[in-house]
Amino acid sequence: MIHRAIPDLGGTQKVRAKPLSILLVEDNLAHVELIRRSLEHHRVANKIYHVADGKAALTYLFHQGAYTDEKRSPRPHLILLDLRLPKIDGLDVLRQVKTSAELKHIPVVILTTSTAERDKLRAYEQNANGYVVKPLDLETFEQLMKELGYFWLGWNQAPWSEEAA
Repeated sequence: MIHRAIPDLGGTQKVRAKPLSILLVEDNLAHVELIRRSLEHHRVANKIYHVADGKAALTYLFHQGAYTDEKRSPRPHLILLDLRLPKIDGLDVLRQVKTSAELKHIPVVILTTSTAERDKLRAYEQNANGYVVKPLDLETFEQLMKELGYFWLGWNQAPWSEEAA
């Protein structure tokens, strides 16, 4: 089981006792498989939860419907969110997450194919924590997933406590 290791300046590491999870909100199944394989290959997260549309993402995050059991549907430590989603657009999901007192502390990284300046601006206006364009070649994509996961789940200092993480 992988746990969060937080390097300190003295060269030692503090390891959290709880496993880490990512909620992947992506409708393209080929992208889902590529992201999942890349993250698992680099042992970035213990568990990757996947939903294929914006409505399912909000249902998961607010523990409604099929996701009421918080042990089977835990709050993620990181959300990877596509922009173009069925049912509810990714920007609307982002807005609802960042305006929710119970969810706003979860880092949300937009992971998309869009290089449009308007999309970037709108994502940051809705308080995205990052905006990453999916690379076209496999090797670069895998390196991106490794670095993205290590940064947000290893190096980044999130606001949750040791007990909540």
